Amino acid sequence: MLVNAKEILNRAHQEKYAIPHFNINNLEWTRFILEKCEELKSPVILGVSEGAIKYMGGNHVVVAIVKSLIEDLNITIPVVLHLDHGSSVESCKKAIDAGFTSVMIDASKFSLEENINFTKEVVLYAHLKNVTVEAEIGHVGGEEDGVADELAYAKVEDAIRLAKETGIDSLAPALGSVHGLYKGEPKLDFNRMKQIDEVLQVPLVLHGGSGIGDDLIRQAISCGISKLNINTELQMAWNASVREYLGTNSNVYDPRKVIKAGEEAMKAAISAKLSLLGSINRA
Repeated sequence: MLVNAKEILNRAHQEKYAIPHFNINNLEWTRFILEKCEELKSPVILGVSEGAIKYMGGNHVVVAIVKSLIEDLNITIPVVLHLDHGSSVESCKKAIDAGFTSVMIDASKFSLEENINFTKEVVLYAHLKNVTVEAEIGHVGGEEDGVADELAYAKVEDAIRLAKETGIDSLAPALGSVHGLYKGEPKLDFNRMKQIDEVLQVPLVLHGGSGIGDDLIRQAISCGISKLNINTELQMAWNASVREYLGTNSNVYDPRKVIKAGEEAMKAAISAKLSLLGSINRA
């Protein structure tokens, strides 16, 4: 069933496990994720970047795919359809109007005052429509660098102010993770993470979950992380399996067979993450 993120994230925060956020890129990926999460009875957040929305045909196409799969596959677990890294208030509003049940407004590149103002506008619009909002403070590293800049780590006082003044439902503080592949070991600031959690008691989000060691993820959950974003790890598992298949089946040209060749590897990666996060049988 399609829900917003509030109830499942609040429960995860209280009971010290984390909800998986898996990015979707097409119909098949959406189906693979939903099937495995349904099998293991784990709530799931389907994250969709603005680039993926454009690739898939638009907000309404994404909503139609997700809703149709939930119905036709008889999915009973809580499913959140979430705009990942919404770059503007307008982008968030379009996703909300199309039927997304959660949005992230990423105004972290702006000043704290601007971040608060943009986020507050999204929250006011979203909450009227029973849609949850995630915001970011600090700057999560990108694929171009593969390492976190400690100067961009979220300041505790800024995180507290952003959350309290906007009424967001979850917060992604930049505390040492990066998007894409890591160059070197992640340097997560658990002390700062714990400080933010203890003051706010708002579910925290860890972006760049691919490539962070299991022990670090468990420690992050103990410090307030209630949502882990995973994308690159699934892409790599799927990609490796498909390349292996094509290497021994060079005469195959049916795209259904090509895409399906990565299904089992991708589902295995999903299963491992659900076990790590403790979200199995939480639906």
